[in-house]
Amino acid sequence: MKILIIEDEKALAESLADYLQHEGYRCEMALDYQKALEKIQLYDYEAIILDLTLPDGNGLELLRSLRQAHNPAGVLIVSARNALADKLSGLDLGADDYMTKPFHLAELNARLKSIIRRKNYESNNQIVFQEISINPATMEVSVNGNPMVLTRKEYELLLYFIHNKNRLLTKEAIAEHLWGDNMDMADSYDFIYTHIKNLRKKIVELGGQNYLKTMYGMGYKFSE
Repeated sequence: MKILIIEDEKALAESLADYLQHEGYRCEMALDYQKALEKIQLYDYEAIILDLTLPDGNGLELLRSLRQAHNPAGVLIVSARNALADKLSGLDLGADDYMTKPFHLAELNARLKSIIRRKNYESNNQIVFQEISINPATMEVSVNGNPMVLTRKEYELLLYFIHNKNRLLTKEAIAEHLWGDNMDMADSYDFIYTHIKNLRKKIVELGGQNYLKTMYGMGYKFSE
């Protein structure tokens, strides 16, 4: 699960990222309005942690832009401002939840999980695509009822494909989703081909269909 943390206090942003990464999320940070706007326009996130007070803009305006673009990411507002008007404005603009600083990291994590579950999986603990079944809480995957053992990257890749089924995904988009700000760690996209080849093989070996289609020169599509 990829999270964007929009927070101008660098120490707090790093603390949040460190905690959430240990909880299994991949985190990116934006310390100001312009960087945050750039990231939400270019990349997809399962959820966004949004501070309202930014040095070069208003978090509510970011939220407005997000929803006007029909971006489905879950939004958790965290703010030092406890004014009822701010809370109501945020929720009216499409935020999913609101927390006032200071807060406990464990509570933030619980609320984040709830938002992601509601947004992406319609409150269903099981994600099902044809004969493939995924339990996000335990990260267990099965095909035709048979357990499928995946690496962490293969698991993230499968979730990404199912969440974007029938959409063409470029190699660049896949690399950015899997590695985030560290996507330049490799000189080529051979590692994506390897992960996709292994994922396809594991699904087929358990009697599943080959849903991973290679669109030559463009990318990949996960479809029936």
